[in-house]
Amino acid sequence: MPHPVQFMGVVISFLKRLAEKIAKGNKSKLYIGGAIITFIVLLLSGISGWFIERLFLFFEIKNPFLSTLIFALILSSSLASRSLNKSILEIINLISKGNHRDNLSNSRKKLSLIVGRDVESLDTNEILRASAETASENSVDGIFAPLFWIFLGTIFWEFNQSMPGPLSMAWIFKASSTIDSMLGYKEGNLKWLGFTGAKTDDLMVWIPSRIVLITLPFCCKTKQSISKTIRDSWKDGIVDSSPNSGISEAIFAYCAEVRMGGVNYYKGQKKIKPIIAKTYPMASINSVKKILSLSLRLELAWILVFFLIMKLVNL
Repeated sequence: MPHPVQFMGVVISFLKRLAEKIAKGNKSKLYIGGAIITFIVLLLSGISGWFIERLFLFFEIKNPFLSTLIFALILSSSLASRSLNKSILEIINLISKGNHRDNLSNSRKKLSLIVGRDVESLDTNEILRASAETASENSVDGIFAPLFWIFLGTIFWEFNQSMPGPLSMAWIFKASSTIDSMLGYKEGNLKWLGFTGAKTDDLMVWIPSRIVLITLPFCCKTKQSISKTIRDSWKDGIVDSSPNSGISEAIFAYCAEVRMGGVNYYKGQKKIKPIIAKTYPMASINSVKKILSLSLRLELAWILVFFLIMKLVNL
């Protein structure tokens, strides 16, 4: 089945071409065009989710089990845990087979599908570092941020079921994330066209990333205390140019006990990222697997705690 993000992508691409045609390189018009694109795509995504929620609430009365099952399947499309795990495991499985030229080449190709950095010259160690970093950052962007907005939409329903619910809020977030992925680059027209979308995505990930910072240490066993893990992660992560990705990578680095950061190349341009958890060893197959395991544990913990909170509220 087509994924909702694909439809968002089609709309964003159309509006991008239209905005660039109208703006003709004018910075102010590109800023305004980017703001309009962000508003339209978020609005359409939220309204689409809201209409599906109306259908669910209507059919729930007639067939509660079937309608709930279908709604849960649609809602699960907002979470990227399965696709993230699959992509990362494919890469490390190829690496585990040895440094054969074909395995290394295929690892780079698969990595290029999930990272923005140049991968053509990466060796095994750098592929593993990239895998660890993207697994950490995308766990927050692809799992915990949408989960947070799903929870918030569920709470809205507790007050009034006419309000945007879990699907509406999840799709609004996915829309902001997709806009950022497609337009949020500091190059050419996108420097101005993607500004509003990138800032909106940063804003929507800001709270979830910090909740992950506080909660992930409870799901892992490290040599240092939970409070020190949080403090060290904040200290290392906050210096990153991104307000969220640095913190996301740092907390997973300390919990999985793996060093991250270093020199990356983006379209041939060198970028030095701050070293995170520098006292720990470089990324390995086991440490990447540990990051995926920690992400799954935290996801289950979030769902369980939220379920218990909702049960207590409804007593």
